[in-house]
Amino acid sequence: MSQRLLRTSPSRPPGRRRTSRAVAGVLAAVVAGAVLAAGVSPAAADPENPTDGELVDAATQQQAAAAEVGRIAALVADAESRLEQVQVQAEAAGTAYLAAEEERQLAEEAAVRAAAELQVAVEAVAASQLRIADFSRDSYMNGSTLTSEMALLDVEGPGELVQKAALLEYVADHQVDVLGQLEGAQARQADADDVARTARDEKSAAEGRAQAAKEAAEAQVAAQQAAYQQVSAQKADLDRQLQDAQVHLLELQGARNAYEQWLAQKRAAEEAAAAAQRKAAAEAAAAAQAARRGGGGTAATSSAGYIRPASGSTSSCFGSRWGVTHFGVDIAAPIGTPIYAATAGTVQRAGPATGFGLAVYIRGDDGAVTVYGHVNEYYVRAGERVRAGAQIAEVGNRGQSTGPHLHFEVHPRGTMYSGQVDPVPWMRARGVSINGCG
Repeated sequence: MSQRLLRTSPSRPPGRRRTSRAVAGVLAAVVAGAVLAAGVSPAAADPENPTDGELVDAATQQQAAAAEVGRIAALVADAESRLEQVQVQAEAAGTAYLAAEEERQLAEEAAVRAAAELQVAVEAVAASQLRIADFSRDSYMNGSTLTSEMALLDVEGPGELVQKAALLEYVADHQVDVLGQLEGAQARQADADDVARTARDEKSAAEGRAQAAKEAAEAQVAAQQAAYQQVSAQKADLDRQLQDAQVHLLELQGARNAYEQWLAQKRAAEEAAAAAQRKAAAEAAAAAQAARRGGGGTAATSSAGYIRPASGSTSSCFGSRWGVTHFGVDIAAPIGTPIYAATAGTVQRAGPATGFGLAVYIRGDDGAVTVYGHVNEYYVRAGERVRAGAQIAEVGNRGQSTGPHLHFEVHPRGTMYSGQVDPVPWMRARGVSINGCG
């Protein structure tokens, strides 16, 4: 067998392993153990026979673990629902805060405009007061009597003097009215400034309350996130405990089944021990002779020179799935399960592959390319010659994978990345069955 390749690429964190697949893998191993036990000769040591109490205890532990997983799963669902709720509330609080901040900014701008307008009104009143003071100084002497030099300038007689005095008095009264209007405008503007400042203070206070509500909502999100992570971690631990309990129960049940089969085999073997020994010796001699002549091969290899690429259960078939085409067949098995070359050929590629994480591509002697994806480790190099049944890799969970399995493809036209066909009938036509698909 070829040496393992040393890779420096960082390992991918394992994806979520499906408990049912892991248990199925263990069950397969238990069944294989039972078969081997059934084939043990009477002279072999008695296999272990678990007691009824051990089986009952294991079943009780498995049921208790399953009940606890169900309980914590409900807590996880509740925590997830609460987390979604507080996240929505936090988002709403954030939006309310932004709205309050915007209103406060608008109130600030209104207050600044009101203050500027008030200053303009104050300056207008001051200017009017100055003009009236100048006019009074130039036009009047001793209160309301028109005796200023300006008023008498160019007067030709008493009639004109009276007429001009009346005009000056009218102008003075008009200026006083203008001043009154300006002062009234100043008062109204001062009121508007007070209203704007009050609104600004109220909006600022509202912004502070919105900020506090936002921070409280964010704190709730953080707390609920922590609670969700805690119960999720507890569920992950309980899932592992349940898996261990299931595996232990299956091991004990498998051992009991193996023991019962061994007893039956022992009775049959005792009746024909001599004949079985002679037959075994003859078969061993024939096998040794065939190996010396080069006629030996892999026992599981079909007459056409093909072999099933991995043991396990079929989890997905070739064909359309969720709007896209699944171009191979998936064989679920525990991580580390051996992967074999389906036929003799030359390795075209081995290593990182988009979607598969790691993959091996082999061009068979018949020209077809077989692909082995999502592998955990690979043991061949590009250009290496492999025989049918040689271990080339082991089952993994790398790339776009939801659980440990082998993705197996066949490209009959010899193209590396296109021309895929359904591997199940293709392999069946070559004497190899992959059950679970039509």
